[in-house]
Amino acid sequence: MALKSQVSYSCSNNTTNSFPFHLSSFCKKAVTQIRFPNTTISPPKLQLQALGKARAKVLLSAKMAAGTVNEVLPPPLDSSSEPPPVFDGTTRLYISYTCPYAQRVWITRNCKGLQDKIKLVPIDLQNRPAWYKEKVYSANKVPSLEHNNEVKGESLDLIKYIDSHFEGPSLFPHDPDKKEFAEELLSYTDTFNKAVISSFKGDGNEAGAAFDYIETALSKFGDGPFFLGQFSLVDIAYAPFIERFQPFSLEVKKYDIIAGRPNLAAWIKEMDKNDAYKQTRREPKELVEIYKKRFSAQL
Repeated sequence: MALKSQVSYSCSNNTTNSFPFHLSSFCKKAVTQIRFPNTTISPPKLQLQALGKARAKVLLSAKMAAGTVNEVLPPPLDSSSEPPPVFDGTTRLYISYTCPYAQRVWITRNCKGLQDKIKLVPIDLQNRPAWYKEKVYSANKVPSLEHNNEVKGESLDLIKYIDSHFEGPSLFPHDPDKKEFAEELLSYTDTFNKAVISSFKGDGNEAGAAFDYIETALSKFGDGPFFLGQFSLVDIAYAPFIERFQPFSLEVKKYDIIAGRPNLAAWIKEMDKNDAYKQTRREPKELVEIYKKRFSAQL
């Protein structure tokens, strides 16, 4: 099909309102009209078509960031699986579907709308492939992130890295007070987890104090139900662990972590509405069974 067009060119250092982007010092192509057989497409129509495609892309990114795009999750790779083509330019997030540390990074990826930019590579931790340690991450743990020909680890470092190095809504505060409190809460995550796990092992009764700390922290800012008022990396850091602690505490330890803690109850309710987070969750019964096996000697 022949394409006939009438096109004029002009170079200018000035920008004009007729172009949606600033193109200083570049040649601007002013299309008067493009003719196909029996068809004439005018510049306004071309602009509408371009805007339609751009809007569709923005809407898709927004849906991904909101977690409303359900992706098909790949099966875990085990000792019989072939390795992916490592360092081929693809950004990969190596996780386990049942690991709370990996879940932190997975949630961050989803909340940023990066499902099409960061490929999930689930690993079977009970039968992990030898190539993962040899070719990908010598620490042989998850999560790890393959990006720009490097592999990085540690979940709290990775959620910050993804938030600052990739597009999508910012998940870390700019307000100095909130930023300082965010760092304090992120530093407390290990103390919180160890206190609750110790109580599961029967080594102490520090879980109540740990959950009281969370309850108090959730009351610091009044502009929302989350740790910093608005949803942030701090919520992502705690969510996978509270997701596990709540059903196990209730079913096995007969301890309701939200009793007398309205802020924590409201936080859990709001987190349950987050589609980006919900896509990473496991069934509570499955998590309880995992913890029962882990702490079977103490039960």
